[in-house]
Amino acid sequence: MPRVFVSAVIPAPAEKVWDLIRDFNGLPTWLPIVAESRILDGMAADQVGCTRDFTLQNGDRITETLVSLSDYDMAFSYTMGITPMPLENYFATLRLTPVTETGQTFAEWSAEFDCAPEEADGLIDSIGEGVFAAGFAALSRRFEG
Repeated sequence: MPRVFVSAVIPAPAEKVWDLIRDFNGLPTWLPIVAESRILDGMAADQVGCTRDFTLQNGDRITETLVSLSDYDMAFSYTMGITPMPLENYFATLRLTPVTETGQTFAEWSAEFDCAPEEADGLIDSIGEGVFAAGFAALSRRFEG
């Protein structure tokens, strides 16, 4: 089972970063590759069990379901349904931790999934660099200055 793990330090207090990313439907506001998103079935964007249906800038469609959300831990986990990627059983967690010495945020995003062995390296790179690292870079730019 391939695993992706990316971490970064975001130049803002964890509570401010959490206020932005805890909206499960808010990807277009901070993740550059996402063009639009909507929550299906009229559920709230922070309700466990809600599904976001989003479109990437390249036109690909993905659905993800919120499995857990904790304001206390500043973390949420989700699974992936519809995806153009050759993978299954995708489970990811995004977690924030305050860096108390500097007032910044330690952010970590991880995922595990099943795929054909020959697809693993490409998927790890695509998800790790193209999504997770790109998302953290965008968050850092947003909170700089």
